[in-house]
Formats: sequence, structure tokens, C-alpha cells
Amino acid sequence: MDTNNHIRYWVESSNDDYQTMQRNFNYKDYSWSLFIGHLVIEKLLKALYIKKTNKYPPRIHDLMRLANQASLSTSEEQKDLLEAITQFNLECRYPDYKNDFRKKCTLEFTAPYVTKIKELREWLLTMID
Repeated sequence: MDTNNHIRYWVESSNDDYQTMQRNFNYKDYSWSLFIGHLVIEKLLKALYIKKTNKYPPRIHDLMRLANQASLSTSEEQKDLLEAITQFNLECRYPDYKNDFRKKCTLEFTAPYVTKIKELREWLLTMID
């Protein structure tokens, strides 16, 4: 697969996940919505990494590390957001965190993050296209 195909793969996969995130949110499955939101951003960062380095992305899930490796310039607010979204991956994946995380994921907690993930997604897409 050439570079453009790799980038397209990650973007299309992210777009599919974005729809899944929205569906989970609409069905009030808030913790999974945030977990999938992490995947949305991770995949776009991997597409950006490929675009900037012409190399296959590292197999990591830490969004801030991916952003740094893709030479992405981020504000402090964006860094904080990337770190928070990375935690959704951990808190939803591992049983010792999962129950507490599900309780924390109310509409009031989740809705602002879904909005921020959407905004971050749109910003990342402008750099990939």
C-alpha cells in the first residue's frame, strides 16, 4: 500500500468510528462513546504521522506521544484534551477502572467531551487533506 492509501485507510477507519461514537452517545452508552472517541483521534493522528514522516505509525495509543511524533503543534488546552482522551482508552478497557468509569460517564460528563472530540477531529482533518 502506498502512502496515500495508508492515510486514506486511517481516515476512513476514523470516520467509521466517528459514526459509532455518535451512535453510542445517542443510545446513552456514554463510556463506549468516549472509548471510541479515543480511536477517532488516534487514527487521525496516525494518518497525520504518515503524512508528515512517510512511515508507518507506531503501535501506541498515547495521543500526546502520537501528536509529538507527528510534529503536531498543540496548545496547552489541546495537550490537556489529548491526555484526557487517552485516559478514556485505559479507563474503559481495563476491568479495575471500567465500573468506576461507567459511573462517571453521565450525559453532563460525556457531552462536552464528544463536542471537543468533534472539534479536534475537524482540526486534524484540515491538516490531513
